[in-house]
Amino acid sequence: MKCPICKKEVKLGDPEMPFCSERCRLIDLGMWSAEEYRIPGPSAESSPKPEDEEDE
Repeated sequence: MKCPICKKEVKLGDPEMPFCSERCRLIDLGMWSAEEYRIPGPSAESSPKPEDEEDE
């Protein structure tokens, strides 16, 4: 298997699996937190709008 960040070969028993190092693991985490990875699908609506309160 290859590291998804640097493409270096990684063995199944390596402690940082599927990454080759902690550096690559942190780069991947940073990419997730910066929203560089996206899962395709329909757009999510922003928070629901509160309904108007009725006068009593």
